[in-house]
This record gives sequence, C-alpha cells and structure tokens, in this order.
Amino acid sequence: MCPEILTAPLSTTIRPAVTFLLREANVAGENLPGVLRRRPRLLTKSVEKNLRPTLYFLQSTIGIEDVSKCASLLSCSVETKFIPRLDYLLRIGFSFREAKVMFRRFPSLFCYSVEENLEPKFDYFVVEMGRELKELIVFPQYFSFSLENRIKPRHKMCVEKGVCFSLPVMLKSHEPRFRERLEVCCSSSMPVRQSPFWFDHNVT
Repeated sequence: MCPEILTAPLSTTIRPAVTFLLREANVAGENLPGVLRRRPRLLTKSVEKNLRPTLYFLQSTIGIEDVSKCASLLSCSVETKFIPRLDYLLRIGFSFREAKVMFRRFPSLFCYSVEENLEPKFDYFVVEMGRELKELIVFPQYFSFSLENRIKPRHKMCVEKGVCFSLPVMLKSHEPRFRERLEVCCSSSMPVRQSPFWFDHNVT
C-alpha cells in the first residue's frame, strides 16, 4: 500500500509521525496498529508540513473534536483534498456552517471524488428524487451508498409504492428489512411522529 515506508528515515520521519499520532492526535496506543494498517502513508508524512496543519484544519476550521476517530484523514492534503470538497458543497447551495456540520457528522466525506461520487449522487438527489438539501445535512452518509446498486433501485421502489422514506430508512436497512418496511408502510396509515419512518426536518 505504501512502499515508501521502506525508505522513509526512521528517526526523522517515522518516529516523529508515530509520536504525533499518539500525543497530538490522541490516537490510543491499542488503536495505533489499526490506524496504520488502514493508512500506512501516515508514516511517511512530515509532522510540520503535513500532519500538524491537517490536524489544525480538522479541529479549528471544521470543528472535529476527536480527530483520533478519523486519524486516517491526517495524511491528506488540506489544499488538494479538503478544500475542493468543501468548495463543492458551498457551490451547490450549502452554507459554510452547514458544510462543516456535514463533515463533522461524516468525516469520510472528505475522501470521496467530486466528479465520480458527489456530483452524480447530488444530481440524482435533486433532479430525480426532488428532495431538500436539509436531508443531506442530517444524513451526509447518503454519499457513501452506491448510486446504481442502492440509491436508484430503492428510490424507484418507493416511487412505485407512493412512499417517501427518510434517507436513513431508505438506505441503511438490509434488503429484506427495507422491503418489509415498504410493505408495512403501504398497508398502513401515515406514520406518526413516534414512528421510525417519521423524518424531522428541523436541523440543530
């Protein structure tokens, strides 16, 4: 995954990176091996030029308090990875505050390609599904689901049945559970507020 580790200086690169992850990013010692297996490139990054500026951006600009939960992002470039995705959300109608909320709720959003993931899924969300942006603020994980294998098929089934589920209800359930909910909803009255099918549009 990262052959550069074999030639990275131990004393000036690898050891400082490990120390940074443990002391500044607050990655627990028992979790460090898992973090490095997922993102070994962390060991090749400069603390001063890469890791620390990225940590500062995630904490101060985005407002992620516990960066250790998304430590793999620390190897990414703020300029070439984070800013373009943030700019895209602002361009399609989200406020800066709303975009930050989305990234705090789902930091992996920073990893998705704008052209191959965010754009086609957003276009389908707005044009075909006709839904409101506030739903994506509440559930940015929408972008983690396959457009062809999950989003489109389930949306079409809901349209055929005349049902409008919240995004989590529509996308998170396994196929049998989703179909069961669809049938139950079609054979019953409109859901009440206490129902798991009810979607509260208020964003806090």
